Amino acid sequence: MRARGFTGVAPRVALGLLALALAPALPCAATPLAAVKHFVVIYEENHSFDNLYGGWEDVRGLGAAEPASLLQTGQQGVPFKCLLQTDVNLASPPLAATCEDTTTPHRFESAFTNAPFVIDEYIAATDETCPKTAAPIEGIAKGRGAPGGCTRDFVHRFYQEQYQIHGGKQDRYATGSDATGLVMGHYHTLKLPIYRYLHSRGHPRYAIADDTFQAAFGGSFLNHQWLIAAATPPVANATSDGSTLDRHSILDANGFPTAYPLYAPEPAGVQQRDGALSVRCGPDVPAGRACGDYAVNTLQPFYQPYPPGLPDAKRLNPLTNPTIGDRLSGARIDWAWYSGGWSNANGERGAPGWTNGEGASCTDPQAIRSAAFPNCPDQLFQFHHQPFNYFAAFDPATPEGAANRKAHLRDEAEFVALARGSRRSCHLKAVSFVKPIGAENEHPGYASEPHGSDHLVELLRTISASACARDTLIIVTYDEFGGQWDHVAPPGQGNERGPHDVWGPGTRIPTLIVSPLLHAPFVVDSASHDTTSIVATLEHRYGLAPLGPRDAAVQDFATALAARPRRAR
Repeated sequence: MRARGFTGVAPRVALGLLALALAPALPCAATPLAAVKHFVVIYEENHSFDNLYGGWEDVRGLGAAEPASLLQTGQQGVPFKCLLQTDVNLASPPLAATCEDTTTPHRFESAFTNAPFVIDEYIAATDETCPKTAAPIEGIAKGRGAPGGCTRDFVHRFYQEQYQIHGGKQDRYATGSDATGLVMGHYHTLKLPIYRYLHSRGHPRYAIADDTFQAAFGGSFLNHQWLIAAATPPVANATSDGSTLDRHSILDANGFPTAYPLYAPEPAGVQQRDGALSVRCGPDVPAGRACGDYAVNTLQPFYQPYPPGLPDAKRLNPLTNPTIGDRLSGARIDWAWYSGGWSNANGERGAPGWTNGEGASCTDPQAIRSAAFPNCPDQLFQFHHQPFNYFAAFDPATPEGAANRKAHLRDEAEFVALARGSRRSCHLKAVSFVKPIGAENEHPGYASEPHGSDHLVELLRTISASACARDTLIIVTYDEFGGQWDHVAPPGQGNERGPHDVWGPGTRIPTLIVSPLLHAPFVVDSASHDTTSIVATLEHRYGLAPLGPRDAAVQDFATALAARPRRAR
């Protein structure tokens, strides 16, 4: 079945966008992008804009939020008095309760009133709360983990986020989350390594794009697909018989797929399923919700690397829809996806990033213990963060697929070596996607935010010191919100500034543009963007046909190159 169509534009306009999406590539027009010779996209993990950049000067941050938007409401629409906390370090106990909430059927006490709060004041960057192996769902108590100030993880899934956004009211993030009140936490922006770096003497020119949203509702798997393909993956031959093999979601009357501490299914006892696939189409599908045979929550790739021992039935069928890689290769534009830990996970013995020796077993102590040599993935290697590996064009069993993998799927260590070796002449490809390994990608739950920010700074320093820097445009963004609140409504949710459809966009995400081609040391780009603005930027620079209606309609990041400073600095 087909998903419901492109919305947010008049039908005739939607047809025009579809025609544009299918049109042949046009010659590159004279735009500010013409001066860019190298693009680097650094794709970080799981933070909303307010969560990280809400305190940055000049942006539409926390200080711009209307008081009403700061309150989280319960399932019946009544604002909480307190924020329930399920993180082991924020709950009461150990924190002394100063607030009592009776707005829900189950009274609770908390140390937090119903308002945003600074995470660093309770979990410092030096606190030993990060996992050494697997982390309990509630997080790790102080002193029992590794240093880094980690919090617990949050749910970040397709149908949950739509409920949380609440048509642009932004007031049900806590109710629709397993992490409850932690969704209102944010970091002290001025203490982040990336903030300090971009305020140090001689820092590179940069823009903050403060109206950029994740392309699709939900989590990392789907937004990685939208990053490279501007589409939701179809699932071939999906079981649809209600059996245990049926992976379609089942929603209650509110369009919600499961129960949480602050959410009870409506009506009581109704069947729900928080599945990997969208709901089956039918008359009972809530208005505005996508339906059909589409992968909306995490499914693993069919090709190696994938989690050891995962059966074929639990992996996604190889995809054949077009990607930005296809477009670039077709135009003879050199590109690569550089992922931290790729050589180990893909079994590329001796390649850059390989750390498992010359023997016949996985010797790196961080390798997954059940891994079968030579595929030796790190315990924090994220298989669903490798979007090109889902496509038939990268089938390792075919000569063409094997050649594509060798040319385009590489280890982050190789990118760093190329950048460091480019002090006199540039050796970077025209387009580089950089995906840090789990320990360095800033993902709540298993990664430290300050440590990940340190890694980001090191990447930026390396690129900025290379001979490539003079004509390079770096885009730093985050795949999705990680389950965290942001006060700005996305397009299609009471905000009509950007294109939208049943897939998204979702919550606002932090985004930086770093390039000497910017007009000033610091500018704010407040044009409306989503993740597909990245592929639109490449399409417009190289005269490539769009992948679909969204990237055909969205604004590219040339807007950052045109932005002017708002005040003297």
